Amino acid sequence: MAEKQFVKEIADINENFTQWYTDVVLKTQLVDYGPVKGTMVIRPYGYAIWENIQKDMDRRFKENGSKNAYFPLLIPMSFFTKEAEHVEGFAPEVAVVTHAGGAKLEEPLAIRPTSETVIGTMYAKWIQSYRDLPVIMNQWCNVMRWEKTTRPFLRTSEFLWQEGHTVHATEEEAMEETIKMLNVYREFMEETLALPVICGRKTEKEKFAGAVATFGLEAMMLDGKSLQSGTSHYLGQNFSKAFDIKFLDKDSTQKYGYTTSWGTSTRMIGAVIMAHGDQRGLVLPPKIAPIQVIIVPVAAHKGGVIEKAKEIESMLVKAGIRAETDTRDMSPGWKFNEWEMKGVPLRIEIGPRDIENNQAVLVRRDKNEKQFESIDALETLIPELLDIIQKEMLVKSRANRDARIIETDTLDGIINGVDGKFVKAGWCGCRECEDKVKELASATARVMVDEEGIPEKCAICGKPAKHKVIFARAY
Repeated sequence: MAEKQFVKEIADINENFTQWYTDVVLKTQLVDYGPVKGTMVIRPYGYAIWENIQKDMDRRFKENGSKNAYFPLLIPMSFFTKEAEHVEGFAPEVAVVTHAGGAKLEEPLAIRPTSETVIGTMYAKWIQSYRDLPVIMNQWCNVMRWEKTTRPFLRTSEFLWQEGHTVHATEEEAMEETIKMLNVYREFMEETLALPVICGRKTEKEKFAGAVATFGLEAMMLDGKSLQSGTSHYLGQNFSKAFDIKFLDKDSTQKYGYTTSWGTSTRMIGAVIMAHGDQRGLVLPPKIAPIQVIIVPVAAHKGGVIEKAKEIESMLVKAGIRAETDTRDMSPGWKFNEWEMKGVPLRIEIGPRDIENNQAVLVRRDKNEKQFESIDALETLIPELLDIIQKEMLVKSRANRDARIIETDTLDGIINGVDGKFVKAGWCGCRECEDKVKELASATARVMVDEEGIPEKCAICGKPAKHKVIFARAY
């Protein structure tokens, strides 16, 4: 009875997906609501997931030549006026500091919604010659965007992210960097988050404010909606000219650099929750799980049980596994349900009879299946099993997504198709058709996927198509 009641604390995933998500992030202690509306407190279990994400991504960035730096939280408001499209795009979301130290400031300061302006200002100071290029930096920081409607991880007024900013001597080099980082993100999301993504260029309406071109990564959630999980922007010379980022080239002439920026955030945790979870709660990929293996003693009051559990834990930790033993004074059934809700990839149950038989019970969270294994084999078996779980989660998620992608050549097909699906359709490229889909279907053009072949006509207006686009409802 206790187990059933515990699970009942989560809304039905099939009947109310939105409430299920809120229940999961709160009851698994990933986050709590902050005292300021629209903010969240990331609790230790949630932050441990972010640390594992950060560690993996940081390694990949550095392998691609990026170096970490840190730039100020406060940005003079005058900086935002230098790039007109950028300031227009972010104006509704900017929080402004007008007083400090008991006095009104001479110039208001923006709390960074993104850092192109302040980083551009510093790059202009540091870059003098072609010998200084390329500049490839990343920062791990927080940003503030005054959102009207918020939801933990998916959209909050303050959130954690990384933002990369680069400067190059040529357009070709900058575009190459833009696509390279898009692929770095894609590989990370698939290999580490077990999250298949569709990459493509954003439409003019959906691109980053101030960019020449934006490329996004779209992931399908369990309810068929899309979640933008990362973006990579080719900024051309827009910010270079606005902030005077020049360099003396080999031909002794002054030239403006070509810049890029790219970013992902704690939103990725929301993507993992909504792409892999089930009725029992979280299902975490082993590579980012704070605890990869939880060991639950059964009949812990009997001699030798706790000791054997701790022995197994020590063996696994030495093998590089994040393992813990739950020795709390609660029933094994209660513990089973809690760790299932928290998404721990693998559970080991060990009791007196198991010790007699030199075996342990292993339970995979992704399949809720039990298997009996020799204790002596665990040191070798567990790492292999975690690797299998990681790979099979990606396969399952990709299969779910691919089964819910359809194609159409009519507006009705888009309107009727986006309820729980991604819809591929031809598009003429005009804003009016894009707006019509938003109005009639509450869906947006997520990315253009021209590499798959362009249909003959636009599904909305019937004119010749210039692109193939994925339309979907999105978070």
